[in-house]
Amino acid sequence: MNRRQFLKNLGAGAAALTVPACNMSSQKGSVDLSPKADKPNVVIIYGDDVGYGDVGVYGSKMIPTPNIDRLAGQSLMFTDGHCTAATCSPSRFALLTGMHAFRKGVNILSPQSPLCIPTDILTLPKLFKKAEYSTAIIGKWHLGLGKKDAPADWNGQVKPGPLDVGFDYSFILPSTNDRVPCVYLENHRVVNYDPDDPIYINNQDPIKPKNNHITTYPDGKSNPEAMTYYKSSHGHNNSVINGIGRIGYMVGGKAALWNDETMADEFVKQTEKYIKSHKDKPFFLYFSSQDIHCPRTPHPRFHGKSQLGYRGDAMVQLDWSTGEIMRILDENGLADNTIVIFSSDNGPVYDDGYDDGTTVKTSTADNDRGHYAAGPYRGGKSQIYEGGTRVPFLIRWPEKIKPGKSDALVSQVDLLASFAELLDLKLTKNQAPDSQNILKAFLGEDKVGLTEMIEETRGTIALRKGHWKFVMDKSGTKDQNNKKPTNVKNELYNLKDDIAKKNNIIEKYPQKAAMMKKKLEEIIQREEV
Repeated sequence: MNRRQFLKNLGAGAAALTVPACNMSSQKGSVDLSPKADKPNVVIIYGDDVGYGDVGVYGSKMIPTPNIDRLAGQSLMFTDGHCTAATCSPSRFALLTGMHAFRKGVNILSPQSPLCIPTDILTLPKLFKKAEYSTAIIGKWHLGLGKKDAPADWNGQVKPGPLDVGFDYSFILPSTNDRVPCVYLENHRVVNYDPDDPIYINNQDPIKPKNNHITTYPDGKSNPEAMTYYKSSHGHNNSVINGIGRIGYMVGGKAALWNDETMADEFVKQTEKYIKSHKDKPFFLYFSSQDIHCPRTPHPRFHGKSQLGYRGDAMVQLDWSTGEIMRILDENGLADNTIVIFSSDNGPVYDDGYDDGTTVKTSTADNDRGHYAAGPYRGGKSQIYEGGTRVPFLIRWPEKIKPGKSDALVSQVDLLASFAELLDLKLTKNQAPDSQNILKAFLGEDKVGLTEMIEETRGTIALRKGHWKFVMDKSGTKDQNNKKPTNVKNELYNLKDDIAKKNNIIEKYPQKAAMMKKKLEEIIQREEV
C-alpha cells in the first residue's frame, strides 16, 4: 500500500479487520484521521518488574516518578491493564507475536537459549514494516539468540535474533542484566569486540579457557568474596563480572563488557541517536529498559533519590529514562503525532537474587518498608494473582487520545491486532492468534475492553471474565525445560468484592468455576500455530 492510499483509507475510516477465528472475542474499531494526518510514530517504553504501585499516579508514595506521572497526565491511564504473563520472556513473546507463550512452550530463558520467536510468523515489528515504518529495539531482549542446533556465535554474527523477526535496527542487552554474556549487541555483532579475547558462555558449568590470553572471571561459588558490589542472596553466583555475580558462566570479552551503572544512559543515548536519524520517516521503537530488574545498579546520581534503596532508586532512574525519551520527542517536533505506550513486562519482586538492601525476603510479603509495589493487589512476579500481571499501562497520543482514566480491561497481547486495525492491515487466521482488536478501548472510545482474557505463569493459567478470575491447576504439565511448575489448586475469585483476591470462593460457586474451567480448557486446546 502506498502512502496516498494509506491516508485515503484512514480518512474514510479504517476498514474492518479480519480477526482470527480462534480469538476469544472480537471488537471492531476504527479511527478517523484528517486528510493531513501522517502515520503516527509509535514508541513502547517497557519497564522490567515494575509493579502497579511503583508509579506515583498508581499510588506510590516512597518513589518519586514525576516524568511518568507527567506522561500519565497526558495519557489514557488504564487501571485494569495487563501484561500476559507474570514473568519476563513469556510476556515479551506475547507482546511481539500476539500469541500466548504457553503455545510455544516459552518460559524464562537461560543465557544459551535459542531464539524463541519463529522467524516465519507475523510480529509487531513486521506489521509496522508492512506499513512502511522503520523499526528498532533498544534495551533488553531476553527472547533467545541463535538456533537450537546452532548456538549463538559470540565471536561472529550473533543470529538469528531481533533483525530476523522484523526489527531493522537493534542495540540490545542480549539476555537480561543478571545473566551472561555481559556485553551489548548492535545488530548482529558484539559492541567493542576484541578478536584476541574471544567470548564463550555456558549455562551451568565453569568454562576452561582455550588459551591463557582469554579473560577469566571469578566463580562466585568458590570465590564469594569477589562479589563486591553486593552479595548474591540466591542463584546469582556464577561468573562475577563488575563485582556482581551472574547466572551462567563467561570467559573473554573484557573490552566489550557493559558498565551496569551507565546502562540506562547508554540506552537513552542510542535512543536519541535513532530518533534523530529517523525523525523524517514513521518509526516503531521498542525501548525495553533493564530497570528495575536485578541486579539493581542505578547510576550514583540516583542514589538516595527514593526511600527504598537500590530498588527504589532504579525506579527513579527508569522515570528519568522516560523523561529523556519525552524530551527527545519534544525537541525533534515529534510529540504530537507519536503514540507513546508505557507499561511493564510483569509485576513486582523485592529480593530477586541479590542482597541489595530490599527488606522483603519472601515472595508472599506484600510490602517493603511500607511500600506496596503491587498496589492493592495480591502477588507479584511469578505469581498468577492480580499483582503478577496488572501493571502500569499508559497510552499517549496528543492528536487523537483524550487524557483521562479508563477501567477497561486491556492486555498487551492485543496491541498487535489493534495496530493492524489502525494501520488498515488485515490479519489472516494464523497470524497473532491470541490478539484481539480492541483499538476502541486503547483510544478511550470503549469503556469495557475485553470480555475475557487469559494470564499465565510457569505453566499455571488463569481466565479473567469480567470481575471473575479462575485459576486452573496445571501442575501436571511441564515447561520447555521439562520442569513441573509449582502446584496451584483450582481457585475462583470475585474481584468486585475481593480486590486483593484473599478469599478463594470456588466451593461457594462450583458451577461458575466449572463454566470458566471449561472455557479456559477450550482456549488452551486450540490448535497451535
